[in-house]
Order: sequence, then structure tokens, then C-alpha cells
Amino acid sequence: MTLGAVCLAALAMPLSFTGPAVALPAIAGSLGGSPIALSWVTNAFMLCFGSCLMAAGALADRFGRKRIFLAGVAGFALTSLALMAAPDLAWVDVLRAAQGMAGAAAFSGGVAALAQEFEGRAATRAFSLLGTSFGVGLAFGPVLAGALIQQAGWRSVFLSVALIATCALGFGARCMRESRDPAAMGLDWPGAATFTGALALFTYAVLSAPDSGWGSLPVVLLLSGSAVLLVAFVVIEQRVRAPMLDLSLFRYPRFVGVQFLAAAPAYSYVVLQVLLPIRLIGIEGYSAMEAGRMMIALSAPMLVVPLLAGMLTRWLSAGLISGLGLLICAGGLSWLAQCAPGQPPAGMVLPMLTIGFGISLPWGLMDGLAVSVVPKERAGMATGIFSTTRVAGEGIALAIVGALLAALAQSRLHPMLAADASTLLPQAAHRLAMGNLSQAMSLLPQLGRQALVQGYGEAFRSLLYILAAITVLSAGMVFGFLSHARLPHLAGSAPKAASGT
Repeated sequence: MTLGAVCLAALAMPLSFTGPAVALPAIAGSLGGSPIALSWVTNAFMLCFGSCLMAAGALADRFGRKRIFLAGVAGFALTSLALMAAPDLAWVDVLRAAQGMAGAAAFSGGVAALAQEFEGRAATRAFSLLGTSFGVGLAFGPVLAGALIQQAGWRSVFLSVALIATCALGFGARCMRESRDPAAMGLDWPGAATFTGALALFTYAVLSAPDSGWGSLPVVLLLSGSAVLLVAFVVIEQRVRAPMLDLSLFRYPRFVGVQFLAAAPAYSYVVLQVLLPIRLIGIEGYSAMEAGRMMIALSAPMLVVPLLAGMLTRWLSAGLISGLGLLICAGGLSWLAQCAPGQPPAGMVLPMLTIGFGISLPWGLMDGLAVSVVPKERAGMATGIFSTTRVAGEGIALAIVGALLAALAQSRLHPMLAADASTLLPQAAHRLAMGNLSQAMSLLPQLGRQALVQGYGEAFRSLLYILAAITVLSAGMVFGFLSHARLPHLAGSAPKAASGT
């Protein structure tokens, strides 16, 4: 029952990510808002979720895993219900940030609770089911969101998340036992504050750059503030008695490789969970339900392929399998780049399946690798850093890739405009990147719909090639650092796996 409670909570989290991504055009049509404000609907959740994971894990160890899990799930359900009544986009963004913090508490408390309940092979099976729950949420979240939006509007997406979280809360309150670490120390509040602040300022700077320009004073100040807070965070972590981030772990070469592996899915897979629904609905005119069905091709391999990857570890190292998966994913991204807007949807299915298959190979192996590449006594901290790198990196990737798509669209449209009309181009390109074709047309009526869609298609193709190149580079880093790394139950002792030889 404890496993059921944590798996239900894990199911709600990807739903709360993929669902709003599909609902974003409907939210924009209902509440309006600038492209930056709309970007925060997805970015606020990912940023707060990722930046709070390590802090939530420390709180769970000190105050009780069950208590933090229940508090997180309750907060997740309440913020989801509040999102149904949000009067404007500002409230949606604030509540999405709160939902991300609650999700971090639920995830950290739940995973820590499972670690106390299961050992050995039972623990492997339990965490496999946890990963499968995430896969189910990713695979069927878009189609569920599409059906709900079509039948009852975008606010119903958050109701479904609240109902699942409430079920998890009931199971957890009834069946989960309390546990805590008697040796746990207080939370590193200065470290948590500077880390979160650095991520927030950097993300806001990247989101602001398409409209304001990278050299504008606000963007420069935001980037400078982010750099100052990041330096402060490193200094704090070197001096504090119980650091949130143990920087000495980066002495292990394979641990560095694991961080590259953690960040790779953000650019090769996660950003597509947001960008593709925006393209399908906002640019190509699909309904939310049709877009949701299309997105199944991207996520369905998550239900099966991680199990296949686990079987392959009997003959191949987990690092080698992960690198090969990233190369397959890069091939799928290059294939998808050939699919221009307006082509039959069937042409996108096989490239999306290829991307999903490729990224599913390392998906189920990454957490085990994070533990195997450091000494056993430091596995908890390593897992926390890995999860933070993965989730916080996804939030940053969304901001960077969105800004890059806007910049590419601007460069494609600029030659089509007269000099006196180019002043509105940055705003129009940003709205086009967010899938708001009608607003882009109102800003640049002289271009017309066909030219805007063509410019968007060329920009999207260039973006996919860039993402493919990043994925190939990540695969090279994984091959270099992790080609011989095996999972804990296959690698002998963890300290030996950490030697870097």
C-alpha cells in the first residue's frame, strides 16, 4: 500500500507537466498574457520542483519521510484545486510554482519512504514500478489532457491531478509508517536560497531575452545576479557544516559523466513534450485531443523499453546502453526535422517513436548509475544531486530552447520584412514560438499566415538539428565517462565502480 501511494503520487507529477503543456494554447485563449507569462506555466513548475528536491530530501530525513510525503501530496492536491479557480495568468504561474515545491516534497519523501520499506531485489522491483508510473503519466498524460480540454475545458486537467493526488494522500495516511534519520542535521537554508535564486534569475533572463534582447540592461542584470548567487552558493557549500551539495563528489570522473547523462533527456526529449503540443495545436491547427493522441508516439516506448534496457545490462554495460540510446534519439530528432508543418501527421509518428525508443534506453538506468559511480555511503547525496540536475536542467532547457526557437524564427522572418516593419519582429517571433499564430499575424499582417508558418517550420527544423547535435555531444560524454559503468547489482562494490578506471 505504501508503494501504491508513492506510485499514485508519481503518476500525478508527469500529468501535471504534460497536461498543462497541451492546455497552454487553451490557457492563452482564456486568460491571455505575454509569452513570458505563458512560459512560466511550465517553467515555474519545473524550476521549483528541481530546485527544491535536495532541500525536501533533507527535511524528510530530519522531520519524517511520511510527514513530508503527506504534506507534499496534500499541497499538490490543494494547489491543483486552486488552479481550477485561478482568475488570471499571474495566479496560474504562482500556483504552478507552489505546485512544483509541493511535488518536490512528495517525491523526496516518497522515495525515501520506499528505501526504508524495501531491500535487495524487492527494492529493485519497487523502484521499477515507480519508474513505470512516471512512464504511464508521460505516455497517457497528453491524451487524457486533450480529452478533458475538449470536453470540459483546460481547468479540468488540474482536477484530474487533484483527484489522483487525493487518492495517494488517503493511501499514504493510512498505510505508510513513519521513519526519520536520527543523525540528520538542519537544512542548509543559505545554500537552498542561493541555489534557487540563481536558477530563477537565469531562467527569467532567458525568457526575457527574445523580447528585450540579450544585451538589454534588464537581461544583463538578471544574468549578473544569477552568476553572483551561483558563486555565493559554491562558497557556502564549501564552508557549511552540512552542505546541501557535496562538491567533493565531482572528483569522481564517472559522477561527472552521470550529470551529463542526467541533463541529456532535457534537450532530446523533455522539451518536445512542450514544444510539439504547441506546434500541433497553435501552428498546425490540431485539436487538443488530436495533439494528445500524436504525443503517445513520443512517450509510449517508456512503458516497455526501460525493461528491455534492464535485461540488456546482463551483456552490455549500462553506460554503453545509455550512450547508444542517445545516438538513436539524435537520429530520431534529425528525422523529425524533415517533417514540415502541414504534412500528413502519419509522417511524424515514426520519428517520434524513434526518439521515444532512444531516450527510453537510458531512462530506466540513470538512477542506478547515479548510485553506482560513488562510494556506497555517499549514494543518498549522489541521488539527490542527480535528480536535481535532471529536473532543474529540464526547466532551464525549456527556457533556453524556447528562446532559441524565437531567435531562429526571427532570423527566418527578417529577410521577408521591410526595414520599417522590423521593430515588431522580436515580439511577433516570440509569440510565434509560443504557438500564438493569430497574435503574430496581427503584429506582422504584411507577411500573411503562409509566410509565418513557413518561417516557423524552418526555425523548428533548425532547432531540431541543434538538439540532435547536443544529444550526440552528450552521447560522446557518456561514452567517454561511463562506457564501463554498470548498475550496482552487476558492478560488485560501489567504491570499486567509483574508481574512474
